[in-house]
Amino acid sequence: MSATSPDGAVAAFAGLFGPPPEGPAIPVDWAAVEEWLGLPLPADYKAIAEVYGPLDLGERLWLQTPYARDREGFDYGHFVEESRRTAPGVLPFGCTRTSGTLFWDTAASDDPDAWPVLLHDPHAERAGRDPWRRLGVTLLPALALLVDEGLPRTLARSGLAGDSAGPWTPPPRRPAPTAAQRAAFTGGGTGLDTLTALVPPPPEPYLGERDWAWAHERLGTRLPAEYVRLTETYGGGVWCDWLRVKLPLGTGEHDLVPWAHWCTDNYRRLRAGFPDRHPLAAWPEPGGLLPFASSIDGDQLCWLTEGDDPDAWPLIVFPRHDRQGSPLTGTLTGVLLAWLRGELDVAGLPGLAYPHEDPLDLITYEPRTDPRAR
Repeated sequence: MSATSPDGAVAAFAGLFGPPPEGPAIPVDWAAVEEWLGLPLPADYKAIAEVYGPLDLGERLWLQTPYARDREGFDYGHFVEESRRTAPGVLPFGCTRTSGTLFWDTAASDDPDAWPVLLHDPHAERAGRDPWRRLGVTLLPALALLVDEGLPRTLARSGLAGDSAGPWTPPPRRPAPTAAQRAAFTGGGTGLDTLTALVPPPPEPYLGERDWAWAHERLGTRLPAEYVRLTETYGGGVWCDWLRVKLPLGTGEHDLVPWAHWCTDNYRRLRAGFPDRHPLAAWPEPGGLLPFASSIDGDQLCWLTEGDDPDAWPLIVFPRHDRQGSPLTGTLTGVLLAWLRGELDVAGLPGLAYPHEDPLDLITYEPRTDPRAR
């Protein structure tokens, strides 16, 4: 039985790690997956995935297969899209417990069964070293090499899959950017009309269940008119899977009013213990920061409430992992557009695109919706 045949690949894999876990593997529509990828996949990988499903190998690395969990869990499409951004010409199929990613080098051959395996180490990249380990062999020999280097010969059904894992359905393809969107991206405009041309707002923006008078009364101040216009256009939501604009009129703990109270109280506590890293005042202290958006990494986008005119308040980022920077220049909409265009170099608002990527492919907005309408 040839190791290159499906049965041979499964037998060779079993020789390394043993029989499959109990229970059926998650079914995969390979034709749909490969059509979405725009690439065929190696036959040995498909054969192993059919029998074993997603795996935890040696308690050190995960062999991922096309499956999906709930909204907050693993999704094959997201895994592929985010991992592929590291470099052109690679395709991920696994990851390690030390944040590494296993890829095939798809640029090495037109034959997927000849794709050699690469291992990307982000820790080496951050240290300024070459992050790529080029194993020089295909999937099964690469796994055998890792076993020879100490990877334990054990396996279990991947804990990342959990009990809710099911078949993965490829998402619809994103429409290509329009000429109007490209013009808005490159034209240099800084106003709301430019932003709406670049990112069309939702037809029914959701702000929350209260009104502006309620928010102003709870915060003890009116809010900048530009912010009001922006949120009345887009509602609360998430920009580029990174920046969460709080619901301005919501009452949940992560909506603007409750969040601003919690965040400013927490900032004062942090300032008492670590004043060198928390040098600012916090609302309602004069000139204090007042947060209204946060990153998925815990950075806060705030106003500096300097003076009696909210429309003149500058913006500032309170970064979670960096020293406090200076106030930003420009309007809220202008700063948002500058970030989307890759023109900012600010801790907490990182660049969206690698040099080989088209930034327009990465600009997204996911609006919050009224839970009462579901």
